[in-house]
Amino acid sequence: MARTVTLFTGQWADLPLAELAPLVKRMGYDGVELACWGDHFDAQAALKSDAYIAEKWALLSKHGLNCNAISTHLVGQAVCDRIDERHQAILPPHVWGDGDPEGVRRRAAEEVKATARAARKFFNAKPGRAGQDDFPAVVNGFTGSSIWHALYAFPPTSQAYLEKGFQDFAARWMPILEVFDRENVNFALEVHPTEIAFDIASAARAIKAVNGHKRFGFNYDPSHLGYQGVDYVKFIRQFADRIHHVHMKDVWWGHGDGTVGVFGGHTDFGSPARYWDFRSLGHGDIRFEDIIVALNDIGYAGPLSVEWEDSRMDRVHGATEAAAFVRKLDFKPNQAAFDAAFAKK
Repeated sequence: MARTVTLFTGQWADLPLAELAPLVKRMGYDGVELACWGDHFDAQAALKSDAYIAEKWALLSKHGLNCNAISTHLVGQAVCDRIDERHQAILPPHVWGDGDPEGVRRRAAEEVKATARAARKFFNAKPGRAGQDDFPAVVNGFTGSSIWHALYAFPPTSQAYLEKGFQDFAARWMPILEVFDRENVNFALEVHPTEIAFDIASAARAIKAVNGHKRFGFNYDPSHLGYQGVDYVKFIRQFADRIHHVHMKDVWWGHGDGTVGVFGGHTDFGSPARYWDFRSLGHGDIRFEDIIVALNDIGYAGPLSVEWEDSRMDRVHGATEAAAFVRKLDFKPNQAAFDAAFAKK
């Protein structure tokens, strides 16, 4: 096994961490990527209380688990989004406040900054750290987007209109990234529909918008790229120096009944009509061995974090199977040229 195998707790936030942690270990994982919802990780509590952080590490250590990243997808989504009633369901009350859209966006930005500070404090307290990170501190998340609604270019959408969206992203996220830099934490955007970056072209444009800020990178997840027709292996190679974290997540496409396309047809996940759907690892169409080769080629040494989603499968069965799948799949790169044995001295 070349890398740490972790489970992203976001889809398990209905379970208290005290109940989830022993289950994670039984399912075969080395650690967790802690979501900032449910009771899994509270940035405000971490900033206010050393005891809170000590209790989190004690719980993880009790079950033989580590942690290499925390994730603030839900709050991050609100930083740039056109806010509506859907956001209230995913945001903490102190971020939602009175629901005024601009107020929500500003409070969300402050919460992401607080998460950077909390992450630094949390990883500084990691048992056995001895002053050194065993993997760079990472906060994964979303950015939201003020222009996602303009995905399909009608009414006619000019590049000038889209550029305003990238400028809005830069104006809101540059101050956030400065806090990440001061705290020595990397922000890893999960490139994903509804975000400012959802494919290779928009990811490159997002980097340009923030002037190549060194703290802006990616939580690589092939499942959000494959069904779009984006070359998810090329993504790794193109952004080799910005892959801060990796999600292992599968998806299939071309399996519907022809009535629903890539945009989803306003159907629910799990509908047999859907052109694409998330699947448990190994049950979809992602070529994971190609991904491991590319990650080895760029020297990625961080965790492989399973984000488990599959409407068709029991999640404990699926997540247990997924941990074994990743362990079998992952391999260390070769340390010598394969034909070196034939060379004459």
